[in-house]
Amino acid sequence: MRRRSILTAAGAAALAVPTLGAVPAFASTATGSAAPRRLPIRGMDISSLPKNEDHGAVYRRADGRLDDPIHILAEAGITHARLKVWVDPADGYNNKEHILPLARRLKRAGIGIWIDFHYSDSWADPAHQTKPAAWADLDVAGLTRAVYDHTADVLGALRRQRTPADLVQIGNELNGGMLWPTGNWDHWDNLAAFLKAGLRAARDTTPRVRTILHLANGGDNGLYRWWFDNAVSHGVDFDVIGLSYYPFWHGSLDQAAANMADITARYGKPCVIAETAYPFTLSSEDEINDIMNSPSQLTEGYPATPAGQAAWLRAVADLAAAVPNGQGLGYCYWEGVWTQRAGSGWNPEDPTSGNAWENLALFDFDDKALPGLRTLGHYRS
Repeated sequence: MRRRSILTAAGAAALAVPTLGAVPAFASTATGSAAPRRLPIRGMDISSLPKNEDHGAVYRRADGRLDDPIHILAEAGITHARLKVWVDPADGYNNKEHILPLARRLKRAGIGIWIDFHYSDSWADPAHQTKPAAWADLDVAGLTRAVYDHTADVLGALRRQRTPADLVQIGNELNGGMLWPTGNWDHWDNLAAFLKAGLRAARDTTPRVRTILHLANGGDNGLYRWWFDNAVSHGVDFDVIGLSYYPFWHGSLDQAAANMADITARYGKPCVIAETAYPFTLSSEDEINDIMNSPSQLTEGYPATPAGQAAWLRAVADLAAAVPNGQGLGYCYWEGVWTQRAGSGWNPEDPTSGNAWENLALFDFDDKALPGLRTLGHYRS
């Protein structure tokens, strides 16, 4: 996910793939249509936390008491924290030096570590997969070695300090590939080589880690079939399928349910909703126009209120739990601690850039934990 991205599908190649035929409508298990099932992954992406804290962010329990945000998340029942990794970011955050101390805090709190490699100096998503500046002139062999070395360096450092990753993504929202243009969707041989290098590094350094390949557009079955058919045909061996699923971009719950049922059966792999979010208000705390700012963007039945946000999280948890044969592992809320603080904006090259996400965080404009945080951690625990 990138703050200002237009999340695109995989292009004409994906559109040429037939989608699923008629499928059963999604049924929320909250209504009693199925027995409750625990989700082993009830996570949150907290990549912004070190930068936010350095710019004065504080976090409060629901009753207003100040506390360490990691303690708040642990007591809320969060099982995993997702941390993105950039290669050489302009602001110096989201790199190994900041991830290692954050991992120690998470380990002490009993929260699992989920590493999300972007293989870029900034945001990687369906619209942006820019090579790190230091890798710009490398050929395919050089890029393959760079992917391996970077992955092994970060994961090896985590293991050496006794905070090994539990989950690792090799790439972020890889609809159109990575390390463009060398590894875009027109060069699947190259893309497969890069993915295999990252996967090999993950297993070499952290043998028990579970590996994830992650796409956006979680309701687009044609995209997922096209992409993973290519990955499998090129011998890419992974453990889990990751999906981004935002209702304001990625289709209905029925579409996401149909896709998750199909891909877990088709590839024999479990899936996890790697990103989701929903607003607790349509207001903004700063002058930046937030991504979610209009009633037309909302999903029917889920108002932009604290209660509506919590209800959406229950619906997404039910969505994951309803994947046939227990193949839905859970879900992760994207950047739930990214509250508004001057200097902690979206652009690592511009300290004046703002935050267009604060009305989708799980802490309100008074820094207090919202009801959705407890829903995320404890519902289906």
